[in-house]
Amino acid sequence: MVPAQGRRFCGEHAAQEEENGKKRIPCPLDSKHTVYEDLLQKHLRKCNSREKPKPLYFAEDINAGLKEATELPEEKVSVSALSKEELEDLIRKLKKASNGIKSILKDQTCSHHALQEALSDPRNGDAAFKHLKQQASILGNMERLNLLGTKRCFVEFGAGRGKLSHWVDIALQDAKDVHFLLVERATTRYKVDGKHRKNSFERLQVDIQHLCLNKVPVLVKEKLPTVGIGKHVCGSATDLALRCLVETYANFCEDDRRESPSAKRRKSDGTSAALDNSSDTCSKSVAENQSPVAGIVIALCCHHRCDWRYYVGREFFTALGLGATEFNYFKRITSWATCGMRDSSPQTSRIETESDEQGSEAEEHDPPDKHMECTSDSLQGLLTTEERKRIGQLCKLLIDHGRIEYLQQRGYDAVLQYYTDPSVSLENVLLTAVPHQSSLPHSTS
Repeated sequence: MVPAQGRRFCGEHAAQEEENGKKRIPCPLDSKHTVYEDLLQKHLRKCNSREKPKPLYFAEDINAGLKEATELPEEKVSVSALSKEELEDLIRKLKKASNGIKSILKDQTCSHHALQEALSDPRNGDAAFKHLKQQASILGNMERLNLLGTKRCFVEFGAGRGKLSHWVDIALQDAKDVHFLLVERATTRYKVDGKHRKNSFERLQVDIQHLCLNKVPVLVKEKLPTVGIGKHVCGSATDLALRCLVETYANFCEDDRRESPSAKRRKSDGTSAALDNSSDTCSKSVAENQSPVAGIVIALCCHHRCDWRYYVGREFFTALGLGATEFNYFKRITSWATCGMRDSSPQTSRIETESDEQGSEAEEHDPPDKHMECTSDSLQGLLTTEERKRIGQLCKLLIDHGRIEYLQQRGYDAVLQYYTDPSVSLENVLLTAVPHQSSLPHSTS
């Protein structure tokens, strides 16, 4: 860095310089930069590290679930630290808990005409082609479930650059009354939603854990059924998204429907109770005895990033005699299914995994972190490569089945299926859910 004119030090080392007796001190909001002591109050009012005002739809921990007082804190457990007997006992528990769960998922690899031109464009490289195939299949499954149509609000969780909403918008063509909410906690570069004008695109920069959908202005105003979508919603973000839709939002809308003036009995004098036009809550679909959540389509990934505190299938695990300890081991073993446990160096395995699953869009998928046992060294001689892969897949299936049970208990027809080939992505499982006996209209896309 170059010192400013008349200065001895650059901005990085300005704290060592005193001008006319003025002293520089670290900023109390962010110690990485300094400020003149006598100008501190002025600086605090405009410092980029100051706390920003919370948006209307921010409600702290609203989707975090109930935190039990007796809950044990998550520990950094290592599968490689287990003895042979302990590992065998853990695998026995896994297989016993998985009895009765359908381990072979149906192949629902689909496509959609909206992406045909992009899929046939030779200018797209292999990485882009893999992402396009996944997006095409997600759209195809949405069309199969009659979720592509008019009068919808699509909520994309973990939106990143907004590519999935981009293709949904193209698939809908000139559909009316369509809105998109792109939920992403991080600031994102090269967003594609800014290119769309005919439909409403709005970004919600908030962690899903704190997102209160029934306070989002567009849902308050337009009162449209919502469709939750996501491509590679990592780990516990999936659990937070499910709770956001089927608990926080749907339950609020149901409560409002029961309490709305139109649902009240007529007054004793025969006149109807006055309607409260200021009611600010859920969609018209609730008034029509439809679910405010029209459907959910989420491509799952990164089970090693799940968290017992937020997991929606805790009741399912508890019923099987499992708890936080087993869950924390199982989530780490899920990496065996995607890292391949190849007979190669850790660096090679990591590169192959990222190449297979991430492509050029690193925002959409996180590789297993350093705590995951993705090499065969620590387990040499105990399990074969294929056995480890199968056990990893079984752990993923058990965790995902807890999510299915959670949705089914709340009135949804929820299913797991393969939506793309493993050569396209090793994270190739799609979770779909629609309300029981859904009266959604057929697609008009």
